[in-house]
Amino acid sequence: MSSHFNFKIFKILYALPAIALLQCSSADTKNNGTTPATPTERLTDEQLIDLVEKQTFRYFWDFAEPTSGLARERYHPDGVYPDNDASTVTTGGSGFGLLSIIAADSRGYITRTQFMERMTKIAGFLERADRFHGAWPHWMEGTTGHVKPFGTKDNGGDLVETAFLCEGIICVREYLKNGSADERALAARFDALWKGVEWDWYRNGQDVLYWHWSPNYNWEMNFPLEGYNECLITYVMASASETHGITSAPYHKGWARNGGIVSPNTKYGYPLLLKHNYAEEFGGPLFWAHYSYLGLDPHQLTDQYANYWDVNYNQVMIDYQYCVNNPHQYAGYGPDYWGLTASYTRNPDGSVGYTAHQPSNDTGVISPTAAVSSIVYTPQQSIAVMRNLYENHKLRSWGPAGFYDAHSQQYNWSVPWYLAIDQGPMVVMIENYRSGLLWNLFMNAPEVQQGLVKLGFHSGKYNF
Repeated sequence: MSSHFNFKIFKILYALPAIALLQCSSADTKNNGTTPATPTERLTDEQLIDLVEKQTFRYFWDFAEPTSGLARERYHPDGVYPDNDASTVTTGGSGFGLLSIIAADSRGYITRTQFMERMTKIAGFLERADRFHGAWPHWMEGTTGHVKPFGTKDNGGDLVETAFLCEGIICVREYLKNGSADERALAARFDALWKGVEWDWYRNGQDVLYWHWSPNYNWEMNFPLEGYNECLITYVMASASETHGITSAPYHKGWARNGGIVSPNTKYGYPLLLKHNYAEEFGGPLFWAHYSYLGLDPHQLTDQYANYWDVNYNQVMIDYQYCVNNPHQYAGYGPDYWGLTASYTRNPDGSVGYTAHQPSNDTGVISPTAAVSSIVYTPQQSIAVMRNLYENHKLRSWGPAGFYDAHSQQYNWSVPWYLAIDQGPMVVMIENYRSGLLWNLFMNAPEVQQGLVKLGFHSGKYNF
């Protein structure tokens, strides 16, 4: 099995046996599914976008793990968690959280003093936390910084989650590096964190990067990072490293499969351009168009394999058109109700599970993060979903940290829970849509540009 989304889902399902058994439908707890939200004064698009960004940011601020300051793997306002899960910190989701906190500071949602206090706490935690040849694990105990195994053999370094975290770390450094003396000192601490990752060691002597290493099981997970999925940023960060960088060979021979990554397929008139792992007809779940591109700006970004704006725009439009066509005739699907990606889901028996929703795995459940985080590609279509959910389904779709993780008109159902990896991209991509802030910070980092050039990338927008 070499697809990240398949592997990730199986790991999460194994890690959350309690959740798979829980009955948690807001149709049972809030209303009967036929009553729209209480009418409120209609917001302008800008007011709506600002509200969603600010409310969703609360996930990483008000509901962060208090000892570390980092993002919990999940936040369940109802207090129903698997064993000890309320204190579990997620490495990748925390990277998204760093980006979200930068956006919040730039918007004035928090003060600069608050920003510095939180970032100082986070830096201290990451400096003390368990690392494995520089890479952080997928999960950590927020109270101690020790690894919390994501699976029996997944109890060491997780290079992909580390890449998502470093995407945020680089942006914090860039955001602070020209500030006050205290800001410059904190920027230096974040810089040292990212420079400690031994990206080259995770080649395991091969021309490819490997996802995992365990001090107990070594390379037994045996998961080479081969495209296309959400893991592109891992190669970008590995190439950008000035302390443990890789050559271009793992990118071209491993990730790009010696050119085999290129796809001739077209759907609804949109070329896929790259072969999405195990999803070559429609493309994969929409988080593949989000995670790597929270910092990596796809505008005018090309290499010998593709134009990455086209890759992402086309994937989103295929997902959109599929939902508009609605081959299963699910209730509500259409121009203002679409978006399939990995999230909580409704199992056939009504319990809560987790799956990678996509056109080839459509269960009648949409994930708000799918459309909202696609706002940089499809603003009109994304805002339509935001407005529909907020104005017509607010009682079931909206909570203390923004839109809940999954919603279904077909089943009059939602799950009033949140996941860090779904909330973060909404904040970050809304901010990138509004100002380009996180893109500009990441893409103007000198070593990022050098790493991209090393891999053969060119950016018309950033002139390299």
